[in-house]
Amino acid sequence: MKIARFSRAGALSFGILDEEENEFIVLSGDPMYAGLDTTGERVPVADAALHAPVIPRSKVVAVGKNYRDHAAEMGGEAPGEPLLFLKPNTSVIGPGDAIVLPPQSQQVEHEGELAVVIGSIAKNVRAEDADQVIFGYTIANDVTARDLQKSDGQWARAKGFDTFCPLGPLVETELDLATTTIETRVGGEVRQHGRLADLVHDIPSIIEYASSVWTLLPGDVILTGTPAGVGPIVDGDTVEVEVSGIGILSNPVRRRA
Repeated sequence: MKIARFSRAGALSFGILDEEENEFIVLSGDPMYAGLDTTGERVPVADAALHAPVIPRSKVVAVGKNYRDHAAEMGGEAPGEPLLFLKPNTSVIGPGDAIVLPPQSQQVEHEGELAVVIGSIAKNVRAEDADQVIFGYTIANDVTARDLQKSDGQWARAKGFDTFCPLGPLVETELDLATTTIETRVGGEVRQHGRLADLVHDIPSIIEYASSVWTLLPGDVILTGTPAGVGPIVDGDTVEVEVSGIGILSNPVRRRA
């Protein structure tokens, strides 16, 4: 099931995608809290402006160097435990929103990723129980100011600028991770291609590890890592991250005026 957060005529709604009719079946409220009750209204997809499918209530948890080929291109090896960092929820934007290049950085790069949306309060969750706290999956771009990441020696500023966490276009509640692929394109050129099966630390183990540190709240998002091929984005580019079974997250890139 694919669930979107969208607006029409200024009103914000959630809806289930009816792919055959190309319409959203409008839900009575945020499905994470109100369930999947519908209002009976239908909205054509063409009439809906998509937003980030979820705004994390407290945090975006991200995992660094979780593909061996990406760890190698960054000059190291994949860590033995998940390498966690945080992005603020103010970095989140939706499909079609612009990634704004900050004046502090001269080297901003894309990192296409699968994102896990947490659906219930989760603390000290065992890996074998991880499915019970997952609401669904969406697509993310862990935009990074690479020069600041290197100069700062830690990642908060480099990963945390406003617009540095595009999410969307929808949440898919069921996904076959064994066959799911991820691809990032810039201006139509393929930059990254990987398989979720190649994650060093799989999603259940990430949830177990992260929930041993922080209480995960409904709406929190976990970015699972990026394959090799990260690279620069510049003013005028369009970045597309495609995850099979979910769709395409597309964002233009703009230099701050």
